[in-house]
Amino acid sequence: MRRRPKLLWQLYPTYVVITLVSVAAVAWYATKAVEELTVENTIDQLKSQAILAREIVAEDVLGQRWQGMDERCQQLGAKIGSRITVILASGKVIGDTSEDPGRMNDHSTRPEVKTALTGKVGVAQRYSFTVNKTMVYVAVPVQDAPSAVAVIRASMPVAEMTGTLNHIYLELGLQCLFIALLAAAVSLYVSYRINRPITAMKEGAVQFAAGDLSHRLEVPGSEEIGGLAEALNSMAAQLDDRISTITSQKNQLEAILTSMVEAVVAIDNDGRIARINTAAERFFNVKGEAVRGMRLAEAIRNTDLNRFASDTLTGTEPVVRDIVFIGTPDRYIQAHGNTLHDARKRKTGALLVFDDVTRLKALENVRRDFVANASHELKTPLTTIKGFLETLKNGAMDDPESAERFLDIIIRNTERLTSITEDILSLSRIERQQEQGEIQLEKTAFKPLLESAVKACEKRAHEKRISIEISCDDQLAPKIKPSLLEQAVVNLVDNAVKYSGPGTIVTISAVRENNEIALSVQDQGRGIESEHLERIFERFYRVDKARSRQEGGTGLGLAIVKHIAKAHQGRIDVESSPGQGSTFTIHLPAI
Repeated sequence: MRRRPKLLWQLYPTYVVITLVSVAAVAWYATKAVEELTVENTIDQLKSQAILAREIVAEDVLGQRWQGMDERCQQLGAKIGSRITVILASGKVIGDTSEDPGRMNDHSTRPEVKTALTGKVGVAQRYSFTVNKTMVYVAVPVQDAPSAVAVIRASMPVAEMTGTLNHIYLELGLQCLFIALLAAAVSLYVSYRINRPITAMKEGAVQFAAGDLSHRLEVPGSEEIGGLAEALNSMAAQLDDRISTITSQKNQLEAILTSMVEAVVAIDNDGRIARINTAAERFFNVKGEAVRGMRLAEAIRNTDLNRFASDTLTGTEPVVRDIVFIGTPDRYIQAHGNTLHDARKRKTGALLVFDDVTRLKALENVRRDFVANASHELKTPLTTIKGFLETLKNGAMDDPESAERFLDIIIRNTERLTSITEDILSLSRIERQQEQGEIQLEKTAFKPLLESAVKACEKRAHEKRISIEISCDDQLAPKIKPSLLEQAVVNLVDNAVKYSGPGTIVTISAVRENNEIALSVQDQGRGIESEHLERIFERFYRVDKARSRQEGGTGLGLAIVKHIAKAHQGRIDVESSPGQGSTFTIHLPAI
């Protein structure tokens, strides 16, 4: 880009040119005036000298006493400093200051002589071949009424007048040069005085543009430039306040967007991403800087989502829609969209807010499955009890043997209902205590707790000739809720005994591994197929439903164990293969 000239070098040359033109015009006018005045003065001087000479020689000329006239002219010319010539009406020269009259030509044809012979003052300027100089001539008549009988002529070399003029010109030139230099210096000073505050304001404006709005300009004394400086200072103060307000609001908005759990994406009218918060980056697995400016369809490839964004941009009302992201696992989103407008109510884009409701969907599915499973589990014993009670009412009570058998079935199903109810209540209680932080952990020796849990299962194990072995360090004493953890161990050992064959061994071990304690219950039962391993901790889920009911299981035991582990900030996993037995391990923090 071509460099622009400074204001100083735009003002100063202009002032200099104006000054030079003005001085040149004045000098030209003064020269003409001086020249005219000098010529007029010279002519007046010559006229006076000619008249003076006429007064001196007029009597002799009129008396025709011409003898010695040339000598008198020489004397007179020497005194007055001019060339005096006496010319008769016939053109004959009878006296001259510089030359011999006898050698001079007829002068009757000279313009100044011809004019003087008419009775007027004759003036002329021409080259004189007599003296070889350019001369100024003034001739006056010597009259003997009514006509002139002679002419007295005074003359002076033009060189003398030119010398005088040159001297005047030199003085005038020097004065003009002095005036021009003085005017140039004053112009430079004035230009600098004008340019300095403007330069200071430019530098201040550069500082304002760089963000230094605390800088203040010096206010000059002139009204216009001082007013401009005050206006710039006022503008900087207002901008500083507004930028501070905008920055504060931006930081607040940034903090709000960053802390929001919901994913927020702002797009422009072309569907390009203008803003995306941290939650959206995590949710859609993108980088904000990388996708900013990209079309939403390019950054996030989901047909339903992009259709939702398009409908929001083209619509006038808020849009609410459920969107599913297919994956492992599927994710469910509730999307809210609304258009954005500027101060003039013009549409500038849309704001899209995405709320991940996957967990709510999962909880809803769990609730629905729980209701369905619980209803099914409760319905079976209730139906059995009702059926046998109706049978007894309809006459079976008269048969003591059948009545006793039916009552045993009713009692067995009643006990099953009680077990299911107790497990449901127990599970609900554990969840409530965990959510409300009511589970108080205390340092407890582990081995006695395991021995107590084994005693609770000894009867069934003895009936099946199953041995239960414990491997635990006597010094192992983590912080736990004894009653809950004992219940978890009882459930695991009871399942191990329940699904193991006669004469097998169930092993309970507790060891410290790094920063956690691994509590394992291993059996030598029939094992579990791999397709069931991910679901066996769900409520009412059974691998073999018919056999589980025969064994008296409610389908909630492992779900209770899982929640007890979570209540201790731990987890449970299982390793099992068909025919190889199963190993359930509870991992607890070793704190």
